[in-house]
Amino acid sequence: MQIAFWRRHTRLSIFLMVIVATVGTSIVLQGVELDTPRAPLGKGVEAIMDWAIVTLSPALEAIKLVLSRIFTAIEWLFLTIPWPVWIMLIGLLGWLLVSVLTGLLIAGSIFIIQLLDLWNEAMSTLALVSTAMLVTVIIAIPVGIIAAKNERFNVILRPILDAMQTIPALVYLIPAIMLLGVGKVPAIAATLIFSIPPAIRLTSLGIRQVPVEVKEAALAFGSTRWQLLIEAEIPLALRTIMAGINQSTMMAVSMVVIAAFIGAGGLGYSVLFALDRVRVGAGFEAGLAILIIAIVLDRLTQALAKTK
Repeated sequence: MQIAFWRRHTRLSIFLMVIVATVGTSIVLQGVELDTPRAPLGKGVEAIMDWAIVTLSPALEAIKLVLSRIFTAIEWLFLTIPWPVWIMLIGLLGWLLVSVLTGLLIAGSIFIIQLLDLWNEAMSTLALVSTAMLVTVIIAIPVGIIAAKNERFNVILRPILDAMQTIPALVYLIPAIMLLGVGKVPAIAATLIFSIPPAIRLTSLGIRQVPVEVKEAALAFGSTRWQLLIEAEIPLALRTIMAGINQSTMMAVSMVVIAAFIGAGGLGYSVLFALDRVRVGAGFEAGLAILIIAIVLDRLTQALAKTK
């Protein structure tokens, strides 16, 4: 009868056998030193980075120059526009995209930054986020379209994007410093890498969700593949693409403080300075300014997505 019982409860039998084997093995190996050789993964990564610094130096310098020029131009523009004009423009944009109340709330929120005497820092932060998002859009949309059209490329890209979204944000600072040094450019590069996956994913998703009937009808009427993409697929996927850009924008703003560790400046530096000096009030003010920028960008990009 006992044998019949254990036969009827095969899983329980296996579970108990595994428990007994685990306990017995642990007792036997308790006094044994189990040393394993250390995998030289870190040295391999360092060798690759050293090779990249030497071999890719011209390309890295070109990237630094382009990102620096874009950031400098955007920051100059943002700082040149007087703050009352900024508030009026942002409020008007909120009114046109959403409602009068939203426009007034956005304008009032931006005015708080001026009252806190953090306007220049906020414009520098906004320029950094804008530069990162500009490059994100330029890269993410073509890559997302290719991923939607080419399944093999999508299979290769998916785990890369998973890793990019899983790795802690601070880790991105290490290759950015090694390849690009310290300052605004590596901060932009780290922000770009951290924020780009949602835009790529949702661009690919939007293109894939275009109804097959629409594609077949366009091709039946003589459209080329390029015309199909430009005139049918992208317009129909635009809301999903804009949702990806919205998510990427929020992730870029979340990198502001972390990027300040390598010289991003702006409001992130104000937060770090307040933490270093234990100035709770100053840290709260800088954090509030970052929050205002995040909310304003979120509302405006969401509104843009809904209007498409």
